[in-house]
Amino acid sequence: MILAGKRLLITGVITKDSIAFHAAEQAQREGASVLLTSFGRVRRMTERAARRLPEPVDVLELDVNSEANLAALPRELDGRWGGLDGVLHAIAFAPEDAIGGRFMSAPAASAAQAFQTSAFSLKAIAAALAPLMPRGAGIVGLDFDARVAWPIYDWMGVAKAALESVARYLARDLGPAGIRVNLVSAGPLGTVAARGIPGFEHLAELWPRQAPLGWDIEDPSAVASVVSFLLSDYARAITGEIIHVDGGFHAVGAPTDP
Repeated sequence: MILAGKRLLITGVITKDSIAFHAAEQAQREGASVLLTSFGRVRRMTERAARRLPEPVDVLELDVNSEANLAALPRELDGRWGGLDGVLHAIAFAPEDAIGGRFMSAPAASAAQAFQTSAFSLKAIAAALAPLMPRGAGIVGLDFDARVAWPIYDWMGVAKAALESVARYLARDLGPAGIRVNLVSAGPLGTVAARGIPGFEHLAELWPRQAPLGWDIEDPSAVASVVSFLLSDYARAITGEIIHVDGGFHAVGAPTDP
């Protein structure tokens, strides 16, 4: 029960197939109290998923691009819990014209939207919630390896590179308060969001062929376990880190022919 007594906010749950859903499920099994966030038309889907957790939980309103929501969220959490021990940032979005092979034609507005929602939002959430977080608290974000240019990922890949930089600066600025900031760079998983990326299947098929440990795109449990670890006291001296949970794919380079 490595998260016993922890109060965690989990963003990014859409369905029971979401990585964030499995992270919330694992966190509950490790003893944490959990709340989810969602907004707009997706919120009903999140609420249905919330009822399928081992312990059904409430869903709070959060559009990370809404200043009003970001101001209201800490008041809601303070009223419920009086503090917060951890946050999972599992939020990413790029307009259709910024991914799927459209890197050169994407307009600036679409690239900016991808950056704001997928990278700047980590800072926005951290700034809003840090005053509620005691020493030893943790912020974890979901990443996809941004060291190289992937097929079809385009401006989302640029946004993930920005996310990695944002996490390092947050680790620098929040470290003196005892708040840790880390990322989990996951291999491709067959979530609703991922399957919405044009050409996702071509990217995903690289992993089972190349990852030394193999990779199952239908199994987010390994990622969820590392999220729980990073939110626990076992990771109390880790910050500014990117942990790859990808079967070792990142260590062996580009796929090669048999």
